[in-house]
Amino acid sequence: MKLGAYTACLHDKTLDEALSTLAGLGLTSVELNAGGFIPSPHCHVDALLANETNRRNFLAQIADYGIELTALNVNGNPLHPDPEVRAKHSADLRNAITLANKLGVGTVITMSGQPGGHAGCSTPNWVVEPWDSAYTDILDYQWNDVAIPFWKDINARSVQVGVNVAIEMHPHNIVYNPATMMRLIEETGATNVGAEMDPSHLFWQGIDPIKATQFLGDRVFFAAAKDIRINQEFCEINGVLDGRFRVLGPEEPKVSLGGRYVCNAWPTNPSWQFVAVGRGHDALYWSRFLQALEAANPEIHCNIEHEDFELGQMEGLEFAAKTLHDAVAMAGER
Repeated sequence: MKLGAYTACLHDKTLDEALSTLAGLGLTSVELNAGGFIPSPHCHVDALLANETNRRNFLAQIADYGIELTALNVNGNPLHPDPEVRAKHSADLRNAITLANKLGVGTVITMSGQPGGHAGCSTPNWVVEPWDSAYTDILDYQWNDVAIPFWKDINARSVQVGVNVAIEMHPHNIVYNPATMMRLIEETGATNVGAEMDPSHLFWQGIDPIKATQFLGDRVFFAAAKDIRINQEFCEINGVLDGRFRVLGPEEPKVSLGGRYVCNAWPTNPSWQFVAVGRGHDALYWSRFLQALEAANPEIHCNIEHEDFELGQMEGLEFAAKTLHDAVAMAGER
């Protein structure tokens, strides 16, 4: 298994600077953004699609640092009810699949997307607990009319070029846990669509990522190393669906999180929050997680995603990389 990082947290650096940073941390895998929600300063998709020489030079540039490009990331909402957003994010995903094939990269990472609640709806609508018929009607529309046709097409494109699409199971998307992941696979008949096992959003839902990996088995195509911390005293009051985010005012500085500037501020006492790998779950847990990944998919790779707002850019990456190296050493001793 190669360990590396998703460079969204390094978008203020050139590609060479980002690669040098990862190499200095003993990482040998890199995941680059190729569209979706955030810019892609390290991967110029149009230029790479257009020219084989550009692609060859690009891969050589990465290899010069002893690093392999293991995934392209296009996290976005390809099912968005706003036609402009949907058109951009779905086109970005299709282009990334084509580019991955031309670069010899086996995996494209994305989100499943979230439609509106009905035809003509203008905003996404995430149904959390469909105990009432009104909500089951929404889900029927979202799955049968929107998600299944779209993902059948994406699977067909992926099969045609021999690329896997790994979905981050993320709340506010139609696929957010192993059950919805399997529903998408089964109802589309997908062979080349599976999971990116990102533990962070599973942890706060009460899901054990190790058991989730075992459940999904060889449909786990890729993995992210991203941790959370449950702040128990606050969680006991507001629960994990703590929505007390505050919209930043026009004069307040926007915070860069995962390569994009977010307009919401975390509460001062959140029920849970993203932390660097090892700050929520120790190296022993991550050792067991890495072992479960390899058991499910011996060819899998795992990239750090740093979104710990309590730590700086390098501080968070260094902490996460050390935890993963310690986890690998523990696994070898067991």
